[in-house]
Amino acid sequence: MRRITILVALLAAALLGCRARAAGDQESSLLRVVGSVPLPGVEGRFDHFAVDLAAKRLYVAALGNNSVEVIDLSQEPGRHLRSIKGMRKPTGIAVIPAMKRVLVASGDDGMCRFFDADTLAPAGEVRGLDDADNVRYDAAGRLLYVGYGDGALAVIDPAKGSVVAAIKLAAHPESFRLEENGKRLFVNLPDAKGSIAVVDRERRAVVATWRLKEAAANFPMWLDETHRRLFVGCRKPAKLLVLDADSGVTVAAVDCVGDADDLFYDASTKRVYVTGGDGAISVIEQVDGDHYRPAGGVKTAPGARTSLFVPELHRLYVAVPHRGAQRAEIRVYDTSPISK
Repeated sequence: MRRITILVALLAAALLGCRARAAGDQESSLLRVVGSVPLPGVEGRFDHFAVDLAAKRLYVAALGNNSVEVIDLSQEPGRHLRSIKGMRKPTGIAVIPAMKRVLVASGDDGMCRFFDADTLAPAGEVRGLDDADNVRYDAAGRLLYVGYGDGALAVIDPAKGSVVAAIKLAAHPESFRLEENGKRLFVNLPDAKGSIAVVDRERRAVVATWRLKEAAANFPMWLDETHRRLFVGCRKPAKLLVLDADSGVTVAAVDCVGDADDLFYDASTKRVYVTGGDGAISVIEQVDGDHYRPAGGVKTAPGARTSLFVPELHRLYVAVPHRGAQRAEIRVYDTSPISK
């Protein structure tokens, strides 16, 4: 009887081992961890990132630490270069390569600070943007867009260092995306009944409002202009919605990680990466413009919800906050297609 019990226990352990190996194999076939960059002394949650490919630097808004963490990417996986302190709730970051400037939006003091991209010395500021949040740079128009306040987008001329216009919105804007081959801009408005505002950048006005029906609490967003698809990450329930970028009609809804805060589309692998505070990366495959399916999940860490995908480097950078024995770090994943 004892031998049978031992045999059953051994078989159960072997089965668990096989399952663990299978889960590990699945994760490694989706994304491969190439290392991490420790951020000692950095506390609190993170917000959004930006990359300067020319300078080989990654900028991370350490919102809870009131700092911007600068990562040197000249060697894999990167190293912590320095911390820019004195921010007050840094949220969004944008790099302006032509001007060699880095813009950091701060929510608590309503400031947008410019820094020299070479020396990281202060190089100007714009004030009066209460609850400044996400930032996008329109390279063709040479303009910056900053979400702020109870519902507006500030249009900033970085050459003049001043606000040239304000686009009124129905609620505070979360993630938004600009067309590169068009004049529209799409804005997530979770506090406006889970809607998306479509903005004409030339008219500087909202020209359409799309109300999401399948889910709410829409925070992250990405635009696939090739397939004319808009990806929207929702938290209630946890879903990735795929919308027709011309009509606003939802063409697909796929389960994803909870507490999603960033998402990206990888055209080389036809995959969508969604990072969420529930501690995972959801990987979703694009079959075609109207059909998507879950490819699996990759475990990260609790609270690791902000990230940046850099297609030129085939890297996904994920911010892991310090929680107990869990250290603050930037975890680096290789997104290159797996050869079989």
